[in-house]
Amino acid sequence: MRVVMFGYQTWGHRTLQALIESEHEVALVVTHPASDHPYERIWSDSVAELAAKHGIEVVIRDRPDDAELFDRLKQADPDVIVATNWRTWIPPQIFDLPRFGTLNVHDSLLPAYGGFSPLIWALINDEKEVGVTAHMMDAGLDAGDIVLQRAVAVGPRDTTADLFHKTLELFGPITVDGLDLIASGRTDWTPQDRSKASFFHKRADEDNRIDWTWSAEELDRLVRAQSDPYPNAFTYHRGERIRVVAATVSEGRYGGTPGRIFIREGNAIVIVAGADARRGKSHGLAIERVRIEDGTELAATDYFRTMGGYLTSAR
Repeated sequence: MRVVMFGYQTWGHRTLQALIESEHEVALVVTHPASDHPYERIWSDSVAELAAKHGIEVVIRDRPDDAELFDRLKQADPDVIVATNWRTWIPPQIFDLPRFGTLNVHDSLLPAYGGFSPLIWALINDEKEVGVTAHMMDAGLDAGDIVLQRAVAVGPRDTTADLFHKTLELFGPITVDGLDLIASGRTDWTPQDRSKASFFHKRADEDNRIDWTWSAEELDRLVRAQSDPYPNAFTYHRGERIRVVAATVSEGRYGGTPGRIFIREGNAIVIVAGADARRGKSHGLAIERVRIEDGTELAATDYFRTMGGYLTSAR
């Protein structure tokens, strides 16, 4: 089939590579300009450079809502549009333009975790599996009928980077397999159960601030969700912002006030955590490594030389 691709970052790059290697013809690529957003600098393989390398015309847009782009899409005469990690709304006049519609590839098991940063949110929420969904685009955001869906397990100590690499491997195959199903004449796609849908916003600095009333288990997942190369979870100690690079749930149970720098446990420093910490039945967060404001990374036992005092949510 003749394909126009809307794609961005490493997800789009991997999808475009699979399309180039497939039997389908890529007639045009639309991508976003490079961004300074911290989450968009991480996995930033260039879709534009890959397309240009293979002689494919590239159009760069923040939003695909201008008449010039629409005319160019009509000239490309696609059988189908493939959208992968496209960051803004695609209007109906575009997603309905191709003969077979638009196939959107999203890195969650829809209808759950529509929107932004699904792997981070899923890890924070202790989901046991994540995955990729190929669905037909409609007027709802990440709401169209499902063509294909593939899942991978979340390991007990996985970080978001681990989940990224696991799910990235699914993008090319699910896209090509989805196009093959469309080309075969199939239209019996699976409607999403919207009663089970959830939609998440872009993550920002505030979302990485540690709340010590969260349980140690929740904070452990937050730290792994925001592990390198993502912006780390952070807290404040004596007015200095520190990022928690590595942590686990403590072996012991510790009582007191959330945020208290309490005790050394092996190679970690335990911070009291949990809304019910005063009852003495909760584990703490055992911090192993921190990064201070000048970028220096330290073992927690080197940074916290004495016990006592508190980690706080503000300076």
